[in-house]
This record gives sequence, C-alpha cells and structure tokens, in this order.
Amino acid sequence: MTNKISKIFIGADHRGVGVKLYLIEMLNAAGYETIDLGTNDMTTPVDFPDIAAKLADAMLNDKMSRGILVCGTGAGMEIAANRYRHIRASRCNRPEQARDDRFHDDINVLALAADDIDIEVAYLCTQAFLESPFDDCEKRRRRIEKIS
Repeated sequence: MTNKISKIFIGADHRGVGVKLYLIEMLNAAGYETIDLGTNDMTTPVDFPDIAAKLADAMLNDKMSRGILVCGTGAGMEIAANRYRHIRASRCNRPEQARDDRFHDDINVLALAADDIDIEVAYLCTQAFLESPFDDCEKRRRRIEKIS
C-alpha cells in the first residue's frame, strides 16, 4: 500500500457493479480506504456520466486521492471523466498499461471495461495503477500542465 494515496473513490454503472464490488473488497483487504460512489444495483440502468461526475466532484479538493470507474466498455467512463480539468483518466486492460499510464501521464483515474476484462486482471490493473509512481520530470510536468 502506498501511503501517499489518501483514499480511493470508486464508482460504476449497472454493468460494472460486479467488478466494482470485487475491487472494493480486495482494496479494503489491502488496507486502502475506499469510498463507494455507487451504483450497487445491477438491474436498474444508470448513466455513466452521472457516476463520473460524482467521482470528479469527490476528487476536486483531494489531490492525493485516486479514482476507479467501471462501466461495460470503460470508454464511456474514460470520456466522461476526462471532461473535468483535474482528472486524467485512462482505460486500461493490462497491468503494464496502467503502470505506464501512471509513469508517463500521471493518471489519477483508472477506467475499466467490465464486459471485456477478467476480474483478476482488473485487480492486477488496479494494483499497478495504485503502486506505480509518476516520473515527475520537467517534460512530463510540462505536458500535463498543457492539458490541465
């Protein structure tokens, strides 16, 4: 567990509930503080932009937090989350991709595709996302400032 992360906000639409609940269980067991932003209902459709907005609002004043968003494709959550200036979300389906996206682009939100990812691989991606450092060099900071 990385002490630098204050808490992990996690949300899903109806298609991502199963993956979300599994990740919360695993992250809590690993000692992370997780905040569940919903939904927990697999049968009632929920619009993913609403969940992404809740996560963006929650992360607005907590720069040490991270976020995880899960929907059927992962793309919807990624797109919705990236509409907020303080969010850098990436849809990852491999742990190496999550590691590289943290290292190069300082992503603070991981988007996952519940329909396409094995639940254990989802956790491996989450671990890589949470444990990987950002390469805090001048060129990477400069690039992030340009998109923020």
